[in-house]
Amino acid sequence: MQSVKEAGAPAILTVQGLNKSYSSGPILKDISFRISKGEFIVIHGESGSGKSTLLHLLAGFDRADSGKILFGEFDICKMNESQRARFRRDHVGFVFQQFHLLPELTALENVMMPLLFQKVKIKKAKEQAEKYLFYVGLEDRMNHTPEQLSGGQNQRVAIARALIGSAPVIFADEPTGNLDSKNRAEILELLQKINREKSTTIMMVTHSIEERSIADRVIELRDGVIV
Repeated sequence: MQSVKEAGAPAILTVQGLNKSYSSGPILKDISFRISKGEFIVIHGESGSGKSTLLHLLAGFDRADSGKILFGEFDICKMNESQRARFRRDHVGFVFQQFHLLPELTALENVMMPLLFQKVKIKKAKEQAEKYLFYVGLEDRMNHTPEQLSGGQNQRVAIARALIGSAPVIFADEPTGNLDSKNRAEILELLQKINREKSTTIMMVTHSIEERSIADRVIELRDGVIV
């Protein structure tokens, strides 16, 4: 069933006939769907269903065997590795289950990194990082390193880092997978807040049946196909 957002909003991402295989066999088979600007999409499936592979293809971390991933005027499937890296830097925010923060850097420095890669001046990058750490509720933890933060706090840092480049889409791969129930609920609430207040399109992978309820729409994967 179409969501209200999907029915009235322009497409921000269109996937057509996507296929991906590894040496073990096919992972994704003829995947096609359309995502509208501002939707909150959950990609749900059991382990091995292909959901994380799909998210990594959409974000440009890997390349499909065939098909199209149309992001505005870009077809990610036609990009080489360096082009995909630039695409990720400029157009995509990504939140990992394992946080992927640099352990020697503070929360502030970790959030600044995407802007520094874009050659933004340090003063401006710092101001923006402070702004987004305030937004995710970590104004009193900016100078703490990852080992000084809880799992939920580290995921908030990772979300602030994904937000700082003002990417129109945030991909989140099992963002609550390493969290307890309290932090899990808080992270889901934060993602909903970002979607609601900033109209950021969010695609979140999960194997949790309960987490499907927060989505505008669910893409259900089983054995590499949409069901």
